[in-house]
Amino acid sequence: MEREEIRKDMGAREMIGFDQPGRRATIAAAIAIASTMMASAIIASTASFAVPRYDGLWSVSIVTEKGDCDRGYRYPIRISNGLLANAGDSVFTITGKVGGTGAITVTVSGGGRSASGSGRLAGNIGTGSWMGGSCSGSWTAERRGP
Repeated sequence: MEREEIRKDMGAREMIGFDQPGRRATIAAAIAIASTMMASAIIASTASFAVPRYDGLWSVSIVTEKGDCDRGYRYPIRISNGLLANAGDSVFTITGKVGGTGAITVTVSGGGRSASGSGRLAGNIGTGSWMGGSCSGSWTAERRGP
């Protein structure tokens, strides 16, 4: 009968051995490891890590809709690990990035002038808008290869 009274008086902490020497550190370590694993799984599954799906060679057509800039340009752009670069022979510098959702930002500069654009890629196509100086317009993109 004495053992039953002791069990009734024990709290949950004592029953699971939480207050035993060394047990508290083991439980804390297990919680930390489980939390880290869960956070890693969540981060790895987010769209921000999905940028390679847009990697490859893209052809981008830029059209001026407002201002006195040339009517249009076409640039080959290489996307690698979500980062944009000039894939052609022109002297323009192309920088930017694409996120896992396809949201894209880009800057084209050369000859003392620059323009910035934004938009979205989806599958093998993309659309967006750009502005530079007194000019602005739209752009379209099409994936051309790996």
